[in-house]
Amino acid sequence: MPKKCYTAQDVKNLADQRVFELRLQKGDLITPLARDQARESGVCIIEPEAAPPPPQTMTVIPSQPAAGGLEAQVRQIVAKLLEQEAAPAASPARSVVHVDGRGLTMPPFPFEIHRPEMDVRLEDVITAQHGCPMAAGFMSMHKGSFPWTLTYDEIEFVIEGELHITTDKGTVVGKPGDVIYIPKGTKISFGTPQWAKFLYVTHPAEWAG
Repeated sequence: MPKKCYTAQDVKNLADQRVFELRLQKGDLITPLARDQARESGVCIIEPEAAPPPPQTMTVIPSQPAAGGLEAQVRQIVAKLLEQEAAPAASPARSVVHVDGRGLTMPPFPFEIHRPEMDVRLEDVITAQHGCPMAAGFMSMHKGSFPWTLTYDEIEFVIEGELHITTDKGTVVGKPGDVIYIPKGTKISFGTPQWAKFLYVTHPAEWAG
């Protein structure tokens, strides 16, 4: 079937004949001016129906995890676990701590020094459990001496008696009211000619390991 080309005059002629419908066939042409004339004349242009598109086939591709997806998830889980291990433990709440040392009963020294006659006694009263970076406590001993190596820094405040701290450089004698500092790593002997009681402060708090 030959194609037709409709012009503005063709549309005007249809309107004059009181034909208000122009049905186009597939392949027919209509000029832009003819479309304007159709709007002015009230002629309805019916376009040819478009052929339905051919059915499309769909290819179903099995879903596969993205490359590295499982590995990335494992890495994230491991990273979170490492962060939790590396995170510092919550410190105990810090507040003022008061210890009544007057009626304090001290247990025997918890380390074997092979000097039972000295009756060495010790009690920690401030520890890391109080949220303190230092420890403090009381220590007492009778006549004698025993060797000790400090793996921490320590300060002694002599309360009663006479405390002797001996190193390879000599002996420091502490009497009531005296303060003695012993650096970390120092090899000493704790001793007293008769009796000694003193307050010690150590850093860090976990001086006993």
